[in-house]
Amino acid sequence: NGVVVVADRAYVADGYSGLQVIDISNPSDPQIVGSVDTPDFAYGVDVVGDKAYVADHWNGLQVIDISNPSDLQIVGSADTPGAARVVALAGDKAYVADWAGGLQVIDVSNPANPQIIGSVDTPGDAASVAVAGDKAYVADRAGGLQVIDISNPASPKITGSVNTPGNAA
Repeated sequence: NGVVVVADRAYVADGYSGLQVIDISNPSDPQIVGSVDTPDFAYGVDVVGDKAYVADHWNGLQVIDISNPSDLQIVGSADTPGAARVVALAGDKAYVADWAGGLQVIDVSNPANPQIIGSVDTPGDAASVAVAGDKAYVADRAGGLQVIDISNPASPKITGSVNTPGNAA
């Protein structure tokens, strides 16, 4: 459902099988080198340093220590009000597209105890998110693209939008 590549590893959000870590140093022969089952359905993943952050549907955000790929450990989590679909990290904040829960902003400065610090409801279902600078861009299904000012992560605000002809995902 989601993939992030860092150096010679691909981190794959693998639905009901959780997170898979795949050695891609030989692209013609990729090998799974580690996995961890998450509590629900792994939709999205982002990686920063030795942590993977998984959007895990009804179980919100899961923080996974990936420092030893053969022994992955869930070290923290934050339940979200909706269904976590995609996560994007910027600094020590995780931005989660949380379906009916809109955009959730989670402080991950303490990976063992991530905390929701802000949110904004979106008009549709937040299906995906990308962060650039002080803006989050949310693909919001029937709500099109929502542009959200995250300069104050505790109080994100929708500053613009465009209706798309289909369902933005």
